Amino acid sequence: MTPKQLRTLCLSFNEAVEDFPFAPDISVFKVLGKMFALSWLDNRPLTVNLKCDPEDAVRLRGEYEGLIIPGYHMNKRHWNTVTVDGELPDRLVRELVEDSYDLVVAGLPRAERLRLDRP
Repeated sequence: MTPKQLRTLCLSFNEAVEDFPFAPDISVFKVLGKMFALSWLDNRPLTVNLKCDPEDAVRLRGEYEGLIIPGYHMNKRHWNTVTVDGELPDRLVRELVEDSYDLVVAGLPRAERLRLDRP
């Protein structure tokens, strides 16, 4: 997956926006003000921090050792850093980004979830 494809994917979700609260080279993707992905799009290898269910986070780290690791500068129980430079299938990366978005949306108030069509 390329940086452009990752950005396009992250922005494809309802109400998703790209923000730069930390530095001009760190893309933070948010839904209604809550972060669901963070990436240095210019770094190689290309990585993205994604929110993850704690049990799934541990399982994925074991399954994809070295490609999915505890979240860099994040709460390591709830975030993984995923290398998306081509070794992982793009389909898996898309699923992980969507799961991250869904987890963040699940924590929003019910009225906001319904507005996003994600009950």
